[in-house]
Amino acid sequence: MDFSLILILALAAGAMFLMTNRSRKAQKEAAAFRTNLAPGQEVMTGSGLFGTIVAVDEEKDIITIESTPGNQSRWLRAAIAKLVEPPVAEDPAEDDEDGSVLGDTDPTSTVDDVLDVPDDLSGLTDKPGDKRDDGTDSK
Repeated sequence: MDFSLILILALAAGAMFLMTNRSRKAQKEAAAFRTNLAPGQEVMTGSGLFGTIVAVDEEKDIITIESTPGNQSRWLRAAIAKLVEPPVAEDPAEDDEDGSVLGDTDPTSTVDDVLDVPDDLSGLTDKPGDKRDDGTDSK
């Protein structure tokens, strides 16, 4: 009897078992997450819509989400992909390593350190071959 064939089949069966076991565990976690949805939580749908849950209809498995104030939409419970943690507001006066406040400019910097960006196109030079206002070439 050829033991290498049996060994290959056993390894393939073991790999298939491990892959299905992991996906089954992920499905159970997702189902548990969706059953615990409650108003006030910030979520993201599978299509990428962010919003806050305002109502949960347990009988029909429908979640009402408010994406912007006054704009509510109804979603199937299965369409909710994940919870979104609200952003943590950072303290703008937080000190940097050298003791200066973040966002402050260095008082010793010179004017040369500042990049001057024009707010219109009037400061740009003409391309070679362009005509000036007087009709002559700008070359």
